[in-house]
Amino acid sequence: MPLTVVNCPICKTKVEWKDESLFKPFCSERCKLIDLGDWASEKHAIPIKNSIDPDMLDDIGFDEGDFFKQ
Repeated sequence: MPLTVVNCPICKTKVEWKDESLFKPFCSERCKLIDLGDWASEKHAIPIKNSIDPDMLDDIGFDEGDFFKQ
């Protein structure tokens, strides 16, 4: 079976993808914690798509005040 090698997402060090690699895909606990801190501080975010198009509400006569208390 060929060895899979990936780059650490933080420092780009090459990491072997195997069961013994404790911090995969990161090279170390330090890089893993840096990434966790980035998520906690919202430097990373999963994009979401609004299910309601605000322009559509304008077309049918609604405005934000109809949905949100001001």
